[in-house]
This record gives sequence, structure tokens and C-alpha cells, in this order.
Amino acid sequence: MQGQNQQQAYDRGITIFSPDGRLYQVEYAREAVKRGTASIGVRTSDGVVLAVDKRIRSPLMERSSVEKIHKADDHIGIASAGHVADARQLIDFARRQAQVNQLRYGEPVGVETLTKEITDYIQQYTQVGGARPFGVALIIGGIVDGEPRLYETDPSGTPYEWKALAVGADRGDIRDYLEANYDEEMDLDAGIDLALASLASVNDDELAPEGIGVATIDAETETFGVLSDEEKESHLAAADLLEADSEADDEGEDADDETEE
Repeated sequence: MQGQNQQQAYDRGITIFSPDGRLYQVEYAREAVKRGTASIGVRTSDGVVLAVDKRIRSPLMERSSVEKIHKADDHIGIASAGHVADARQLIDFARRQAQVNQLRYGEPVGVETLTKEITDYIQQYTQVGGARPFGVALIIGGIVDGEPRLYETDPSGTPYEWKALAVGADRGDIRDYLEANYDEEMDLDAGIDLALASLASVNDDELAPEGIGVATIDAETETFGVLSDEEKESHLAAADLLEADSEADDEGEDADDETEE
């Protein structure tokens, strides 16, 4: 009982290390990330791919209101997993920092520079009493001088650079799939296919275009772009990952079109 009470005391204090060197609130923030739907980042020779699971809780919900992929700058995109409200705060901070860098230095902010500014901001919330850590992890992808870069932020305020990664639910299983199938020489289309296949691997090997989000940052143009439902459906169909209901809907629409003609 005494040991349990002692642990609860360390639970309450974000600024206090437990005797075994742990910050419990940071660990709980990581658990909040695991409760979020999966987000995936893949770095290719031609750019960066971001893919997310946009789980819709009700058919009455507007799909456009579920935001997990964000544009931070023309050449940088961010995907999130975890506490949505915390993600919005960090996205707004990232956008402000990108604008400050452009105004101050007359050039776009570097991906590594922006990532470290975000993680420095996150880390402050692990040292201030009366505050709590951010319960979200970000995947930050972008292009610097034609070179794709891909980073992850952690609730502790630590940045990591990756070739491919996943955050959120089923992170371990998705990472295993990425490790088994990743190829550094793949192009952007192959990177999209890998991201979708890894996401489908934990969703019964099928996905609906409206249930996912995909964005790319092209190395040649250094621009961020979001794939339309039609583009996502094309990739899913080519990889035989399209959800059966979606295929049935498409057949029904085609039949309606023929009837109208």
C-alpha cells in the first residue's frame, strides 16, 4: 500500500522524477498517443509520403472535419496521432515558426530546424509545474534543397529522424511491415503504395478511400499536396486493397450512369 501511494505521488508531479528515473506523466502521454489512430510516414528518393487512418465514428460526421494531415509550409507536411486538440496547438506553433523564419531570414525553414523548435516547445511542458505534457506525436516530412527528410516528435520532447515510421495504434505491427518491405530507392508512387499497404495490414488488408488521408511532398517541386478520393481509390484498386463496400458502390454508380444514358 505504501509503495502504491508513493507511485501516486509521483504521478501527480510532472516535474518530479520517480526513484527509478521515470516521469510518469510523460509515459502516460505516450499511452495517449497509442490510443490515437495510426499515422505513417515514408521517405522515398522522390519525396515524402504521409498517410493516416481517418476513422469516422458516425456516417453523420463530416469527413472534412477530421484533420490528421496538415500543411505547415509549402514544403513541409505534418501528420499526427494522439490528442487532437494538442496536435492543433503544435501545428499552429509550427506554422508561426515557419512564417517567422521566412520573415527573419528570407528563406523557408529547414525541416530539422522546425522539428527541433517544436520539440523544444514540447520539452518545456515536461519541466513546468501545473502543466502537462502534450499527448500527441507528430510525423514531420519535408524537402530541403531537394533532399527528403522525415522526423518524429515524442511527448518527451525528443526528435528522431526516420526512413519510414508509424505512430499511434498498431505502431509495432505497422513498423514490422515497413521494415520488411521498405526500399530506399522507391519512387513517390511506390512510397504511397507502401504506406497504404502497411496501413491495410492492420485493417484486414482493405481500406476505403474516404477513411484514409494521404499527402505527399514532392522533392522536385518541393510542394505539399493532398491526394483526392479518386487518386486514393486508384492506388487502392491497383494494389487490391480497396474495401469491398467501396467496389460495390462504384459498380452501383456505374450502373446508374448507364441507366441515365
